[in-house]
Amino acid sequence: MSRRTGSTPSDGPGEPTTGWDRSALLDVTTQPALAELLRQLRRRDARRRGDSELTYRELAARTGWSHAVIGEYFTGRALPPTDRFDELVRLLGASPAEAGALGTIRDRVEEGRRADRQPAAGGTAPAAGRSVPGQLPADVAGFTGRASQLAGLNRLLDHPAGGVVVVAMSGTAGVGKTALAVHWAHRVRDRFPDGQLYVNLRGFDPGGSVMHPAEALRGFLDVLDVPPKRIPVGLDAQAALYRSLLAGRRMVIVADNARDADQVRPLLPGAPGCLVVVTSRDQLTSLVAGGAHPLILDLLTPPEAQDLLGRRLGADRVAAEPQAAEEIITRCARLPLALAIVAARGASHPQFPLAALAGELRDARARLDALSTGDTVANVRAVFSWSYQTLDADTAAVFRLLSVHPGPDISTPAAASLTGLSLDRARRLLTGLAQTHLVAENTPGRYSLHDLLRVYATEQSRAGHTAEQRHEAAGRLLDHYLHTASRADTLLHPHRDPITLAPARHGVSPESPADPGQALAWFRTEHPVLLAAMDLAVTGRYDVHTWQLAWALAVFLHRQGHWHDWAITQAAGQAAAERLGDRLALAHARRGLGWAYTDLGRYEEAATALAGALDLYRELADHVGQARTHLTLGRVAEGQLRYQAALDHNQLALDFFRGADHHIGQAMALNNIGWYAAQLGHHEQALKSCQQALIIQQQLGDQAGQANTWDSLGFAHHNLSRHDQAIACYQHAADLFRDIADRHSEAEILTRLGDAQLAAGQTAHARATWEQAVAILDQLDNPDTGQLRERIQQIDQHQRRLT
Repeated sequence: MSRRTGSTPSDGPGEPTTGWDRSALLDVTTQPALAELLRQLRRRDARRRGDSELTYRELAARTGWSHAVIGEYFTGRALPPTDRFDELVRLLGASPAEAGALGTIRDRVEEGRRADRQPAAGGTAPAAGRSVPGQLPADVAGFTGRASQLAGLNRLLDHPAGGVVVVAMSGTAGVGKTALAVHWAHRVRDRFPDGQLYVNLRGFDPGGSVMHPAEALRGFLDVLDVPPKRIPVGLDAQAALYRSLLAGRRMVIVADNARDADQVRPLLPGAPGCLVVVTSRDQLTSLVAGGAHPLILDLLTPPEAQDLLGRRLGADRVAAEPQAAEEIITRCARLPLALAIVAARGASHPQFPLAALAGELRDARARLDALSTGDTVANVRAVFSWSYQTLDADTAAVFRLLSVHPGPDISTPAAASLTGLSLDRARRLLTGLAQTHLVAENTPGRYSLHDLLRVYATEQSRAGHTAEQRHEAAGRLLDHYLHTASRADTLLHPHRDPITLAPARHGVSPESPADPGQALAWFRTEHPVLLAAMDLAVTGRYDVHTWQLAWALAVFLHRQGHWHDWAITQAAGQAAAERLGDRLALAHARRGLGWAYTDLGRYEEAATALAGALDLYRELADHVGQARTHLTLGRVAEGQLRYQAALDHNQLALDFFRGADHHIGQAMALNNIGWYAAQLGHHEQALKSCQQALIIQQQLGDQAGQANTWDSLGFAHHNLSRHDQAIACYQHAADLFRDIADRHSEAEILTRLGDAQLAAGQTAHARATWEQAVAILDQLDNPDTGQLRERIQQIDQHQRRLT
């Protein structure tokens, strides 16, 4: 049954007309058709505003969702869950009547999907409202060959042996493992109605940016709509949550470019129903020993290689010059990557005879014989060289300098800073490289190098640039990420005490997010790149960049629950500050490390790091630094249930903040003092302290601080049996958390508000408030609703007994 009463959009008085054919809407039962309605709504919204259509990145900035996920919604590759769909249509200007009717259509589409995609024996159809991810990259256009391998893979699904089907696909670089895995996953995805997950594990990345299993798991948990606060800390706990989420689902998981079996094991589902395809240059022997099906991918056969050329260059053209075609195939070593590059060159110059292409390859190979090592890289180096030689000087320089970037991919603005070019010029040159297949544009505006091409680009960079030029390019790149991260961090935490950055180098054009939503979207998109940039800064001994990048990443990593990453980056920042002999930087790094350890529950290590920070701030007579360190020491004590010690630390913090005339810090300390006093049963003292905090926060416009303080006031009033005051305070807190879109905190406050309402005898209000809290937690996919549901049931049972 639909959760709404309307069946078609209705334009009420004053509501914008849609221009939709109402009778046609009754036929909308597929994801592509629903996606077309969303696109129409987006176009109408642009006309209404007299502006261009909102881009995926702009929508991502406004919602906090991934721009890639939003793209899947608008292209029909994924069906938004109900809460996201409702928010999206409202954001695009739908009237209440339209939103209700579109929601009904969305429900009907999902019902149709479940009916059309009958699960195999033992499987289940997608649950109502469940997000259906579609992360597979685009299928390879004109895929050819591998017929026997595809037939064998299909047999695995037609005759499963029980348990999770895991395919371990191995082979040399450039042999087409990813192309085959993605192509087959697209062919069989209808058998797996709960969606597809994809991750590039970067196992053999030349820059050394190998993805940790926890990072891959976190990406999967994010796309499965797990709220950050619900994601546990440890890898084992994250893997257990992931397995629980996949239990009963039928999904395709592609783990691409794995380093070894250990990197993959946490990503394996625990229950039957899913298909996992792993690609690697390693044969993953231990994974095979555990039941995975091995598939070793060799070079294309000569007929397959000829078919590939024929599909991309034209069969008649290949048939007209069979000897030249055979030479091209031989000199490309029948490697799909090399053949694709040659075919792209030939397709862009249809007037070139194939004999000319073969001759160019022959000449290039002769020039590179001295570099040959007998491996696959040497066999295709000639192909890369031949394509590289066709580039103009500026495009060739961009290709060379891309090897300096640590990966996994690079945005156009970052590439502009790396090369010192204007944004428009960098965009044009990257487009040219993508057209020649020397880089891949995986998503709009983001580019990556295949591993073999990165090796080749590095060789050319070392030959075409001095070490000083490469060092300067890396410095420009790190300047770009540091200055952009600092600007984004200021938007996320405007009351944070700033650090002083050196001016960016000439040619660097940092990005400028416009608001907190855009800042968060930038951090989420660049998260793996920023971690790789940290590695580049460490290995290149850019020590100032290292500790300052760690500082700029702290708030994002803390709020998003990336606490392991946070601890690692802060530890790197600490080491860099020690090498610099910069005591203030070292104090900041140690305090950040202690904060990260606190979130990880590593309280003894946190206390040690914070004690070191406190000593340095004391030597520097930095009162604000000492105050903030005591705030964090208070959190350590709270985690250890030592509330008196926590209160003492915050009292010291307050004294230091007052000495520095630091008002926002005073408010934080005053609220914390009130909270810990209430934990100790000193509720009147708590009220006095929190009221002082609230006055300061209201003067400064600190909404998040006010929300937390109203919560503390409500807690104290409730424990003093002043239920009306507690209700009023909790309502203020809930309203503020709603305003700043902190849904999890809003649910927590509503839970306590319901407690206060029940204590005041407002049973019906308490029940309604708890229902609101349960609804929010359900939207956040938070399982901690059992006690609330029990309380609601108890109220219902009591009411039935009375009647």
